[in-house]
Amino acid sequence: MLTYAIGDIHGRHDLLEQLLEKIRKHAGDRPHRIVFLGDYIDRGPDSAAVVATVRAEAAKAPDRTVCLMGNHEAMLLDAVEDPSFLLQWLMNGGNATLASYGLGHPRDLPPDVLAWLRSLPTFYEDEWRYFVHAGLIPGRAMDRQTDMDKLWIREPFLDVPYDFGKHVVHGHTPLATTTPETWPHRTNLDTAAVFGGVLTAGIFEDGTGSPQEFLQAE
Repeated sequence: MLTYAIGDIHGRHDLLEQLLEKIRKHAGDRPHRIVFLGDYIDRGPDSAAVVATVRAEAAKAPDRTVCLMGNHEAMLLDAVEDPSFLLQWLMNGGNATLASYGLGHPRDLPPDVLAWLRSLPTFYEDEWRYFVHAGLIPGRAMDRQTDMDKLWIREPFLDVPYDFGKHVVHGHTPLATTTPETWPHRTNLDTAAVFGGVLTAGIFEDGTGSPQEFLQAE
């Protein structure tokens, strides 16, 4: 089965639509799954449409669609539960999300949207790969990796070459170029779509951890 992993979208619904169409054409009649690596919202112009489209994709093929949580979804949920987190979220692009829904506070988001956000897992694995928003702590057993690690980590994950036993596919840290970062043990698919870059999907085939190629929308 082909697996397409999509990096950080951040409200760029225009790029998401383009990329999904490229995935459909590339996959054709071949069985495939899509793994979204989180950060659907904030900063970009249309977080509401991104969430609606991602949810629609998952509803069409729930057994072949994985939607992970990103740190921006986690920040929104923190702001809903505790007012002391609201400013942090707003300063990290939350205003754009509220504007896309025509709302003034995250508590006013539709209940089904909040329920969906709360349901998102922070981790997914298949036989050859770990999929996670930000990364993992080198040397720590998988059952001891916390949600905070998976949603927020940069160093030492980015700096220490470490074999987790499976290839780690992640986003979270925007790259300075439109070229995805691929190392022997990890691949970063955050090609800074919301900062003038592109939205990237890595294409993975069964039997190997690393991506075979990439699709991009710009």
